Amino acid sequence: MTDQVDLAAVVRDCTDGIDRLDARVRAFVPEPDRRGRLAAEAAAAPPGVLTGVVVGVKDIVRCEGTQTRAGSRVPAEVLAGPQAPLVDRLRAAGALIAGKTVTAEFAVTAPGPTRNPHNTAHTPGGSSSGSAAAVAAGMVPLAVGTQTVGSVIRPAAFCGVVGFKPTFGRIPVDGVIANAPSFDTVGVLAADVAGAALGASVLCDDWRAPVPGGDGAGRPVLGVPAGPYLDRAGAEARAAFAAQTARLAAAGWTVREVPVMDAPGEFEAVVRQLFIMNRYEVARTHAGWFPRHGHLYREQTVAAIREGQAIGRGDYERAVRERRDVRGRLLDAMEGIDAWLAPPATGPAPFGLDSTGDAVMCLPWSNAGLPAVSLPAGYAANGLPLGLQVVGRPGEDEELLRWAAELALAVMPR
Repeated sequence: MTDQVDLAAVVRDCTDGIDRLDARVRAFVPEPDRRGRLAAEAAAAPPGVLTGVVVGVKDIVRCEGTQTRAGSRVPAEVLAGPQAPLVDRLRAAGALIAGKTVTAEFAVTAPGPTRNPHNTAHTPGGSSSGSAAAVAAGMVPLAVGTQTVGSVIRPAAFCGVVGFKPTFGRIPVDGVIANAPSFDTVGVLAADVAGAALGASVLCDDWRAPVPGGDGAGRPVLGVPAGPYLDRAGAEARAAFAAQTARLAAAGWTVREVPVMDAPGEFEAVVRQLFIMNRYEVARTHAGWFPRHGHLYREQTVAAIREGQAIGRGDYERAVRERRDVRGRLLDAMEGIDAWLAPPATGPAPFGLDSTGDAVMCLPWSNAGLPAVSLPAGYAANGLPLGLQVVGRPGEDEELLRWAAELALAVMPR
């Protein structure tokens, strides 16, 4: 962006767009004077790489000028705290905060009111539902989400946008209300890979500008995880994934099947291990709030906390050890490949708003803290978007996004 951007026009277009579109999609948390707040932000915004970019921020991220409610009925003053450093970074780069985007309650499982812009009878996914829908509806070009298991990648796929979850710990989570701290990762949702990369370059610690390759130079070797994991996807998702990988192979990419998590019962054990860790940590995150405000929590959140309270410290510590072993096996399986290809979800966005869908296709990669990107990759028979998930090595986020830009062109049906 340049200093010639008309920020008054940016504010007007953003607020007009939200006023016009959000009654249908319900991606943003309502606020009394969005236009006035944005105008004040624009007047004080420094020039930077995000000058003129309006950004939606998931409503578990503390942000000065807006309340943080985490999709809950818990009083805002209970959840208040200093602004998250990631918002400091956005604002220092010139971005304007369009507002808080809807989240599942406390980023667990109880859905918010957001609807899928492609068909409002279907879920946009969760828990970063508002961030994905706001980008898909064209209200903002960039939004912040978080992912514990599948909360950036899955809604990106359901809404037909790009979702990027960096390596665990790459973006600071200070000032972000936790779900399960040993998994929680801040990510971005954007209209395209270039937008996701720009947002990542501002938010990630120690970002390295990738060196562009020429005419396919430096293409990664791509692995398909052969075994029970892929069986968890629905028939339409598996067929789409087969077509996507075939398209890549025909375009000259090297695609290899790699057995992984394929011993009898191994994948089910990984699912169980993550569940134990996740629920145990959710319960401890809410140990201070829940006794005082639990009557305000929604049923699904209460159930998750109760499940976590029933898990003993010994079971949790055993699951932590198992997780280290799982991560080691996944990285060992990457010997000879640079990135995994996988479905980002079990299928297109399910009908209804009572559930945000199944996160199982993201589970092993989030469990291991690996970076992942979801790319729009065609449409299901019902017209809803489908995606392709690409998973890289830890710390190689820049390379993953560089490859993603070319992969995105290759997997979209002509």
